[in-house]
Amino acid sequence: MWRSLDKQFGIDLGTCNTLIYQKGRGIVLREPSLIAVNKETGQIEAYGEQAYAMIGRTPRSIEVIYPLQGGVIANYHMTTSMLQHYIRKVLGGPGWFQRASAVISVPCGVTNVNKRAAQQTMIHKGAKGAATVEEPLAAALGAGLPFYEPVGSMLIDIGGGTTQIAILSLGGIVTSYTLPRGGLAIDETIVEYMKKTYNLAIGFRTAEDIKIRAGALPDKDRQSGTLEVRGNDQVDGLPRTINLDLHEITKLLDDFIFELIDAIRVTLEKCPPELAGDVMERGIMMCGGGALLAGLDKRLQEETSIPFFLAEQPMECVAIGAGRLIANENAQVNRWWKEKLGFQ
Repeated sequence: MWRSLDKQFGIDLGTCNTLIYQKGRGIVLREPSLIAVNKETGQIEAYGEQAYAMIGRTPRSIEVIYPLQGGVIANYHMTTSMLQHYIRKVLGGPGWFQRASAVISVPCGVTNVNKRAAQQTMIHKGAKGAATVEEPLAAALGAGLPFYEPVGSMLIDIGGGTTQIAILSLGGIVTSYTLPRGGLAIDETIVEYMKKTYNLAIGFRTAEDIKIRAGALPDKDRQSGTLEVRGNDQVDGLPRTINLDLHEITKLLDDFIFELIDAIRVTLEKCPPELAGDVMERGIMMCGGGALLAGLDKRLQEETSIPFFLAEQPMECVAIGAGRLIANENAQVNRWWKEKLGFQ
């Protein structure tokens, strides 16, 4: 195993956010997976929070991009630069990669090419070692689910680019389903709705704020209220403000919620009956940033008659789980799993 002086990281490399867990320190970084690039020179102008603050406010020469799409690397060079910047921000100083090793989370069912690309984001810069782990396994370990026991544990990880549903038992994934929609897709739906219904152009930051305020409460629990929304009128091009009924947005989220419910049903249909019975008794754990949508757990429970519960740290549990794997902080992480990661 790695010596104690090595820098060991668990990395949740997500479409919207990157989180880094360091052995002995816990979560040491939480930043948006964003880069601001100068289109004329190719130079990176800002990372993370600084790039997020530029969304909708950049000159024509600067573009704010997500270097990851659907949880996998879309731009290798940009992702490598972003990750290098983040870990250097955590540790500081040159030469940090020489003693660094990491476990990086990847979505369920990705190809070996995608896995190698994630590993190379560390190794290319001279890291000592890197391995990948599927996000549901890391999330289960980080949230404290007893997935090494011979019982079924089910979780839903609602990320920015994808939603992953998995049933786990005896330390592995029995069956899984990946829905190619997440928080960003909801934001895009809200942007399009505002254009078609109100002829109002809004940015994705505004759409995210609307989504958070509206929530996903069941019909009988939805509270009346309006939200002041500012944008550009698409007819005359001038700024305009409207009072948006939050009921409209809550209903707009129904399409995503029904897709999610169908995905849950498909996943349960594919698993053995004994494990499905365990899920009915033990419930389904929710994690990821999308799980924080107000009332979503209650809505899903009413629609499926299955108990839902939110992880204690829904946004951090993937990074925590990956970090516990590399740091051997959980006694239930057995030898065959370490060998699977490829570390000696």
